[in-house]
Parts: sequence; structure tokens; C-alpha cells
Amino acid sequence: MSLSLILENRNYRWLVSASAVSNLGDGVSALAFPWLASLITRDPLLISLTAVAARLPWFLFTLPAGVWTDRIDRRSLMVRADLFRMVVTLGVVVMVLAAPPPVGSPAMAIAALCAVAFLLGSAEVLRDNAAQTVLPAVVAREDLESANGQMWSIETIAGHFIGPPLAGVLIALALPVPFGFDALTFALAAALVWLMVVPVRVAPARRSFRVELVEGLRWIWAHVLIWRLAIMLGVINACFMASVTMLVLFSQDVLGLGSVGYGLLLTAGAFGGVTGGIVAPRLARWLGGTVSLRIALAAMAVSLALTGAATAPWIVALALFTESAAGMLWNVVTVSLRQRTIPDDLLGRVNSVYRFFGWGMMPLGALAGGILVTWLEPGSGREAALRAPYFVGAAIIAILGVIGILILRLPDRKQAT
Repeated sequence: MSLSLILENRNYRWLVSASAVSNLGDGVSALAFPWLASLITRDPLLISLTAVAARLPWFLFTLPAGVWTDRIDRRSLMVRADLFRMVVTLGVVVMVLAAPPPVGSPAMAIAALCAVAFLLGSAEVLRDNAAQTVLPAVVAREDLESANGQMWSIETIAGHFIGPPLAGVLIALALPVPFGFDALTFALAAALVWLMVVPVRVAPARRSFRVELVEGLRWIWAHVLIWRLAIMLGVINACFMASVTMLVLFSQDVLGLGSVGYGLLLTAGAFGGVTGGIVAPRLARWLGGTVSLRIALAAMAVSLALTGAATAPWIVALALFTESAAGMLWNVVTVSLRQRTIPDDLLGRVNSVYRFFGWGMMPLGALAGGILVTWLEPGSGREAALRAPYFVGAAIIAILGVIGILILRLPDRKQAT
């Protein structure tokens, strides 16, 4: 991985540093939140509701977030979102200290956890949309693949390689500790973004909210490739959420792992993400975008099937490695294409429409995973029910791969500029 961008570009260095710190906290909470939910209840449906609440804002607020991102200073939006997440996460610390699980009604405790997850997810929608749209103002267009690959590799190291096993250690110290740590990372991320000096951007004249939103919808509707990729991403993310939401129970009840073992599984996925972030830009240039996306879809289907059939933790670790690497390849190709193709004055809105379809399916996938396991468990048993989301997801993405072969044709980089 070339470090020239990080060493030579001050604003990019602050942006990468902020993303790394923020994702370290996210990696800790990614293990701590489902682990906290599993201490409150063993009901798959109730546990899935926390994931639904965290991802529901991507369905509800992604479209208006695009309008806000194009209207106001994107750096300021990122700072405010991180500070808000810091305050909300400190609220979790207070909640756990006041009533450590298992205490009281599980339904009420899960409802409170869902409310917190919803607030954090709402801020994440704004923060992530702003971060993705600010990158083209920070690096040159010819460096977008390298910058995206670098950022995601660093984010993956922090959020998936270091964060989850660190969370296991912090949980062992005391349950509130990982959430306090997460709050500190949000504060530091906000400070780092505040240090950026982004070139002055002249926002377009403000019109009615509906008119500005419709402009983004019309643009993406006129570009068939972009909305096809958005819909395909939605299906991928739904399958991913159905499987990852049940992973905390799968690791405990099928693989017999504790919090540290579960964290190490997530770390294996991080190795795949880091590898993908390093290799994906070069692979995309070598194979081209079309072939790269076909390979990514095939690898995702295989990895889900492998997890569903796994009898040992190392097999699941290998599957998560493959899935993360494939996901990184998909992201490097598709996000760079969008950043290069969409006009800057529409980037926030079109990006939000894309994410509405691509990420808005995540809460539905999380809920579907919980419902599927709950429905199958009485007749098939706990283990078979927990394996089902992986096999169903593998079949769906395999079908998506066939469709991709038939309809996906990406332009080369010169055509996309």
C-alpha cells in the first residue's frame, strides 16, 4: 500500500485518521452491542431488533441526508454527527451502570437498546454520506481508487481487526467499559475532522426540499448502471445483515465460543477487508470493473455457503475473510465509479438515493434473519435454524451473480470521467 497520499496530503491524512479512530470505536461497539443484547435475552427475534433499529435510519433518513449534505458544509456535518454519537454512547454507559443485565424486563431493556441504536444509526447516515462526498474534494480524481482502498483498509484494521478482540478484553474488565471507549473515539474523530481545511465549495442555490430531492432521483433514474448497482447492493446487504445479525448466536450456540472467540471471528473478517483494500485497486485496474464485480459476487456466495456448512471456527474465519475481501473489491469499484461519474453539486443527493436502495434493505435483512431462525427452530432445531440464513443468503447472491453476468457492463475509467 502506497503511503504517499497520506504523507503528502494533509487533509486526506486528517480524514483517514478520523475514520480510523471512529471505526476503532465502531469495531468495539460492533461486538459490545450484540453481546449486551445476548446477555439481556436469548430470543433471536429480539436480538435481531437491535440490528434493525441500527439500520432503519438508512431506510428512513438516507434521502433527506443527501439534500442536507449538498446544502451545508460537509466537514461541519461530520463533526456534529460524531459529537452527537459521543453523547448518545455515553448514555449507554449510564444505562448499563444503572441497570446491569440481566435485570428487569428483557423486552423493556431491548427496547431501550433499540432506541440507542436508532439514534446512533441516524447520526451515522449523515456522517457517512458526508464523508464519502467530501473525498473527491480532498484527493485528485485519478487517486480515488487508491484513496478509497487505503481508507477502507485502515478502517478495516481499526474497526474489524483491532476493535472486536479489544472489545472482548474490555467486556471482561466491565460491561460499561467498551461503550465509554467508543464515546472517546467519537470525540477524537470529531476533533480530527475539525482540523481539516477543505477547499471552499460553492453550494447550489437553495430551492424547495422536494425539488432538490427529485433532481437526485431523476439523475440516478437516467443512469441505468448506477441504479442497477444500487439495487444489487441492497440485495447483498440484506443477505449480509440476515447472516451477521445471527452470528453472535451462531458463534455461541453452534461453535461454542465466548466473547473473545467471537471477536477473533470478526478479526478474521478484518484480515479479508485489509487484504481486499490493498489488492482491490490493482485488481480492478487489471481485470476491469465488470469482471471484478462478477468475482466479488461469486466469492460472497461461496463464503456464505461455507459458513452455513461450517463445523469448526476456523472454517467460519476463512469464510468471513473471503466475504470481507470480496465486499472490499465491490466497494472500491462501485464507490469510485460513483465519485467519478456524479457531478459534485448532485453528489450528496445521488449518493443518498443510491444508499437508500443499497443500505435501506439492511434493516429488512436483519429482521428477516431473526424471523427465519425463530420460524425454523421449533421444527428443525436450534443449530439447523441458525445455519439457515447463511444458506438462503448464498442462494440469493448466487442468483444475483447470474443476473450480474447478463446485465452488468461497467465503463472503463476514461469513459467514466
